[in-house]
Amino acid sequence: MTSSSPSPFSSSSFSSPPLLSWGTQSDPTVQPVPASVVEQVDAADVTLSNPKQAVISLGSNLGNRLETLQGAIDALEDTPGLRVKAVSPVYETEPWGVDPGSQPSYLNAVVVIKTTLPPSSLLERGQAIEEAFDRVRAERWGPRTIDVDIVTYADVVSDDPELTLPHPRAHQRAFVLAPWYDVDPEAQLPGRGPVGQLLADVSPQQVLHRADLELRLPD
Repeated sequence: MTSSSPSPFSSSSFSSPPLLSWGTQSDPTVQPVPASVVEQVDAADVTLSNPKQAVISLGSNLGNRLETLQGAIDALEDTPGLRVKAVSPVYETEPWGVDPGSQPSYLNAVVVIKTTLPPSSLLERGQAIEEAFDRVRAERWGPRTIDVDIVTYADVVSDDPELTLPHPRAHQRAFVLAPWYDVDPEAQLPGRGPVGQLLADVSPQQVLHRADLELRLPD
């Protein structure tokens, strides 16, 4: 599902276009999800009984990054009891928690889902997707083909060490907050407040909106 050959989509250079420092609003070129698409996805919800909304963060800095992100989105959609409701624009970021230049840059995105799976089962599904894309957990903050993180699950707040909800570092990460704000400007991070305000407060974190790259909502 990943490719060993160079991808026309992959780029680790930050020389152009310039990085964007996030202020009080997101990229003005980002358009909301068309109402027709929302209606189509809402119609699919009839197959779910009392679904919960969850937010998933995706990241990749090895192999064909864009292809891997799309593969993870498609794998989520193929999960029984889960529907992908929205897919964010793509962002490029420096790796978190490591020395600058020590790893390739990441492509990041956020998806909003509706699911009847409990949090523990959603975690297992995310880990299975990581394994399918040959994710290696050799070191903390190490490079990876794919990272699938549950950011929020409904309004659940939990300090379970197996799955802390919401994600304990989401409020610090522009690569989570920026794409999330794009797909849901009214979003709230439980226990932290409005995503838009959290994004405005993030500093000196910088992210690059890759307008030349696009992820699709599964059919």
